[in-house]
Amino acid sequence: MKQKKIFAVVLIIINTMINYNYVFAQSSAGETADIEMRNLVDVPTAGLLKRGAFAFDLDFFQQGGMTFSLSAGALDRLNFGISFGGAGFIGYEKVVPQKNPGVMLKFRLFDETQGMPAIAFGFNSQGKETYLDSLERFTIKSPGVYIAASKNYSMMGNLSWHGGVNLSMERKDGDKDLNIFAGIEKSIGKDISLVFDYDFAFNDNLEKVGKGRGYLNGGVLWSFGNGFLMAFNLKNIVKNNSTKEVTIGNRTLHIEYIRTF
Repeated sequence: MKQKKIFAVVLIIINTMINYNYVFAQSSAGETADIEMRNLVDVPTAGLLKRGAFAFDLDFFQQGGMTFSLSAGALDRLNFGISFGGAGFIGYEKVVPQKNPGVMLKFRLFDETQGMPAIAFGFNSQGKETYLDSLERFTIKSPGVYIAASKNYSMMGNLSWHGGVNLSMERKDGDKDLNIFAGIEKSIGKDISLVFDYDFAFNDNLEKVGKGRGYLNGGVLWSFGNGFLMAFNLKNIVKNNSTKEVTIGNRTLHIEYIRTF
């Protein structure tokens, strides 16, 4: 029943978006994309929304969970956004919201050149998956303060490399280490991209949640055009969880909708 309800919600969203009579921007996947990819599966990139654009992102995850976020391109180099989510939105279990709304801010320090990557400075307090009250953190910690770099190449379509460092504000579990992340995106035809990212999780290796293997994720992104994208993700491929009570990632669904005024 949970799966049927999730797919029903997805179909309603798709139908609503497609039937709007606006001219939308192409989404961020595939060779024809003209919107920068802002995130891979879980890790941020140096990509930004264009000035005057806004994005609505919706993530479905385990335990009937959903996270909603709204972002906007305020200036040529500045994006900001808010988010909120929790478990139990889909299904019959009690709804368990996250403790506080998430706040997102990203500023482009340097644009990409032929020899140098784009570099952005950001803050994001929105973690992934269920919020764990006992540890005062998300199952996958939020990036917190971060610096991300992105470099694009032309190789049978688009190929982009991403990486960065971050310092999460979720440190009540006792792990306050600086962290590193990296990822890659490759277009497959006009409308599809494959993405992989790896969070080294140096800030989550005390075996309260993570076992010290880091988090490896992969996803397939499909752009429908008109500002709409859907991503099917397989998360925590290396099974970096320490307890049976915490089931991290697995199969998740992401929906992105972008409109430019």
